[in-house]
Amino acid sequence: MNENILLVEDEDALRTTLGDRLRGEGYVVDTAKDGQEGMEKITTSPFDLLILDVMLPYRSGFDLCRDIRQAGLVTPILFLTARNEVLDKVVGFKLGGDDYVTKPFEAAELLVRVEALLRRAPVQGGRGVHQIGSLRVDVGRREVTRGGKPIYLSGREFQLLRYLMERAGKTISRAELLRAVWGYDAGAYTRTVDVHIFSLRQKLEEEPSRPELIITVSGVGYKFEGSRSS
Repeated sequence: MNENILLVEDEDALRTTLGDRLRGEGYVVDTAKDGQEGMEKITTSPFDLLILDVMLPYRSGFDLCRDIRQAGLVTPILFLTARNEVLDKVVGFKLGGDDYVTKPFEAAELLVRVEALLRRAPVQGGRGVHQIGSLRVDVGRREVTRGGKPIYLSGREFQLLRYLMERAGKTISRAELLRAVWGYDAGAYTRTVDVHIFSLRQKLEEEPSRPELIITVSGVGYKFEGSRSS
């Protein structure tokens, strides 16, 4: 499963070049040209990493970071900026950013930082095969299929699904999922879990509005039903 990255950058040439380079490394990349478009994509789709230019039209990267964290999303954020002032970096980190690259930068340096952020809090687990009706999840191969047809999951979606499946029948709190899948202890950031659960249901459930696999336990969290493993 390749990780999903959103790149929000207003410079057309850099957005194209950097997007192509990241895709060449095997990442799934979506892009936005300004803060408004970026926020729309962030709040409607799950991403494993956000790369935000600081100086953006409509809403700056700092504004986006603040709004993202206030919305309860804990997706790692990497800032891109032409600024090299220590104060700007401090502001970015205090708003909830995770790393900072100053333009101009070498692509190799950026890729190393991207890899480091995406390695955060890897979920340890087995290598079993889970079969639930026509749904098959092969942990070792990191493959998900239904009726033999592949289902694409982002890296974080797969980690979340695996964590729930390996604890089938047990109610897992949002706080535990944040710690185990994202490596965060901030219990207030629950929307990250909800956004990813919503996306998983859209991809896995036969009727997403009436889920039978990933069940909401009101006021607590979620549980996975009906897992059989081999």
